[in-house]
Amino acid sequence: MKVLSPILACLALAVVVSHAVLSPEQYWSYKLPNIPMPKAVKEILHPELMEEKSTSVNVGGGGVNVNTGKGKPGGDTHVNVGGKGVGVNTGKPGGGTHVNDPDPFNYLYAASETQIHEDPNVALFFLEKDMHPGATMSLHFIENTEKSAFLPYQTAQKIPFSSDKLPEIFNKFSVKPGSVKAEMMKNTIKECEQPAIEGEEKYCATSLESMIDYSISKLGKVDQAVSTEVEKQTPMQKYTIAAGVQKMTDDKAVVCHKQNYAYAVFYCHKSETTRAYMVPLEGAGGTKAQALAVCHTDTSAWNPKHLAFQFLKVEPGTIPVCHFLPRDHIVWVPK
Repeated sequence: MKVLSPILACLALAVVVSHAVLSPEQYWSYKLPNIPMPKAVKEILHPELMEEKSTSVNVGGGGVNVNTGKGKPGGDTHVNVGGKGVGVNTGKPGGGTHVNDPDPFNYLYAASETQIHEDPNVALFFLEKDMHPGATMSLHFIENTEKSAFLPYQTAQKIPFSSDKLPEIFNKFSVKPGSVKAEMMKNTIKECEQPAIEGEEKYCATSLESMIDYSISKLGKVDQAVSTEVEKQTPMQKYTIAAGVQKMTDDKAVVCHKQNYAYAVFYCHKSETTRAYMVPLEGAGGTKAQALAVCHTDTSAWNPKHLAFQFLKVEPGTIPVCHFLPRDHIVWVPK
């Protein structure tokens, strides 16, 4: 009888390890044993760490039930557009809610008129030449209290995620068709179904395990997974770039943007024309932040009327366009 070598035995064992055996946290440790989990992922895995509202997910024989907020199922989500800044809050729909505005991190879409003047994400965009110690920017890193939780991989795989299955999806999550929540879920699926822009690959991850698998498949070996971190919740204020801007990657990266959905869904795209930086910021009120900035060196395939071009007054493909990432977005950096 032939005995497998220790190396082959380990490989054989690795083959049989599946998503069904491991929890999302265990799967992270198994696939990324030497990589710390970013705060953004920890908070989604453990919404109880949030000081105020949280999202709980109950998986049972009758389906999946997601409760957002203080025990109220199907709570709506709206973007806080009270001024420049970054933020998504949960609660009742109200003034300043524009659920049909395109995702500013989807570069195929033109900005709407309301988005140009009212979307807080407009403040995120800047030019690479302006990213240097001493530069100041007015930012508002609002904590996203809409902490929709990750579903286990096997559960997520059994739930439809397509436009032609919307009635079934709404029914499963007790979401009223036509509500703000329903429109946001519909828009998320629509954007996930759109083709990627030229030069990029995209994927919508419906579980932490699938996001890990996608990032590894596109980057090979992953060196870091990082997110923006801010000391504490503060109002909009002027931030100054401090010394110590760190370039994390000079070309290739996978960037994953948290979407508005009943459970945690990330819109991920892999690009080979991306520079990622970790930028130390010091707020006027003393708050410190480590903010992720992504600079796109080739924007020629972007929609000419994208929010970034209209805000920065530049043309597609002429100059690198940068933006900070909100606190619940993740950059995967290759070795």
